[in-house]
Amino acid sequence: MRLWISFTAVALSTTALMADNWPQWRGPSGTGVAAPGAYPTAFSDTANVAWKVALPSAAPSTPAVWDNHIFVAGTIDGQDGLLCLDRKGNERWRVRFGAAAKGKHRTASGSNSSPLTDGKRVFAYYKSGTIAALDFEGNVLWKKNLQEQYGKNTLWWDLGTSPVLAGGAVVIAVIQSDDSYLVALEASTGKEAWKEARHFTCPRESDQSYTTPSVITIEGRERIVVWGADHLTSHDAATGKTLWICDGFNPKQHGQWRSISSASVWGHVAVLSYGRGRNLCAIDLSDGLKSKARWLWNRHGTGADVPTPITHDGKAYVLEDGGKLLCIDIQTGKDIWTSKAARGQGRYFASPILANNNLYCVSERGTVIVGQPANGYHSVTTNSMNENIIASPVPVDNQLILRGARHLFCLGQ
Repeated sequence: MRLWISFTAVALSTTALMADNWPQWRGPSGTGVAAPGAYPTAFSDTANVAWKVALPSAAPSTPAVWDNHIFVAGTIDGQDGLLCLDRKGNERWRVRFGAAAKGKHRTASGSNSSPLTDGKRVFAYYKSGTIAALDFEGNVLWKKNLQEQYGKNTLWWDLGTSPVLAGGAVVIAVIQSDDSYLVALEASTGKEAWKEARHFTCPRESDQSYTTPSVITIEGRERIVVWGADHLTSHDAATGKTLWICDGFNPKQHGQWRSISSASVWGHVAVLSYGRGRNLCAIDLSDGLKSKARWLWNRHGTGADVPTPITHDGKAYVLEDGGKLLCIDIQTGKDIWTSKAARGQGRYFASPILANNNLYCVSERGTVIVGQPANGYHSVTTNSMNENIIASPVPVDNQLILRGARHLFCLGQ
């Protein structure tokens, strides 16, 4: 097996990790890793709670945090909405954007996508096709509907991808039946900066994806890595141009191999699950390689259908949907350790996070399992929030923000 990691060639903003902000789904690096801090490990819906506030609706959307602002997407009075709180839980404003689409899955809504912020503006995207930009005072800067402009939503289930920032623009991946594409919108105006077709002929439903792209830098150039429709692709962040395509994920042409778990990047290697979570692999993201040469290793019988892995310090932490947790060497694909400590708590839809050398795994029942990953999943605490949780946890400024079905919790003093 072969692996080449060059940190001079690849930069996943380490300075962003030092900031007490959580600007997007999966945090500042997009890998589920928090800035250093003393985050709480023992808590409940009544213990070690700095504050909690009632939410207008349940949604899987993970909050975004910037300085004294917490942004929470959801349905407000039947409309796509965005709520802004301060860091003490006081509501600053709420804005509605028009009629919300209803969720199909029992855990979903029309507000599955997580908000995104660049520190000046916040962007929110919804199943209805609406995407809007607001300033931090709640003023709508621009709003448009991708489905009205580019074509209807053909996903079988509820839209799940979240927007990312790349090349100074807001980038959204629309990977579905019929026409699929990436589109970049100017952050200040919402005007189309570029649009790149990304359509592959796949078996039934295997052409659909709910994943969020990764943004990386290789040899000084920003890239957008997109997983879904049985292919991994790399795109130039400035133009959207497809730089390379990696295939081989569905050689027997299985149907219904839609993608939910996103790729997670360390160095210039992506770790991802495919085949409804039955397979796990590592793909080299370097420019100039042929498709077969990108495959570093491939495992069968291991993976996650919904939770996205953490990649950090040469290790991948993979939380399977039933609660089995694996620590895998990214170079070799071999197990460093496995743990069943998170089993027995129902399914896991939220992606795990790593904060202060603790792994946080949140089940849909609202049980948060916390443990240290060194040489196994040790010093485990089991914490019950007494309401369903689908959104991933947000660790910022020595606190943990959890979005439940009924409340937003801020844990830690």
